[in-house]
Amino acid sequence: MSASARARNTATDALRAAITHVSVHTQVTNDAGSATEATGGSPAYARKAVTFNASGAVGPLGAGSQPAIVGLAWSDLMTFDLPVGTYLSWGTWDGLTAGNYYEGGNFDTPYTPTGQATFAFAIAIRANVGG
Repeated sequence: MSASARARNTATDALRAAITHVSVHTQVTNDAGSATEATGGSPAYARKAVTFNASGAVGPLGAGSQPAIVGLAWSDLMTFDLPVGTYLSWGTWDGLTAGNYYEGGNFDTPYTPTGQATFAFAIAIRANVGG
């Protein structure tokens, strides 16, 4: 049995309402988030507040980058300050410095600055509903 478009959009909209911040990690995130969240730097790394478009709609960066897909919500562009390191993944949270971890994903390619740098990206989230 598969979920309707309405069910998939409703579930993802509930998830996007809960998520307030995004993190960057030096390893792949796990079900608890990860102990490998970025730290340090000058300016210092910090989680970024995030907003998402409505599920199933074109994202804030436009249809070419963020097309309308049922059950998927796109974020705005976030820019992180990161020190030297290798960054593999992102995570979503309901808090700036603690909170509950919701989901994460891997970057298409690792980001490996050789000095203090900024890294900008947008994400997509999707609630798993029905088969």
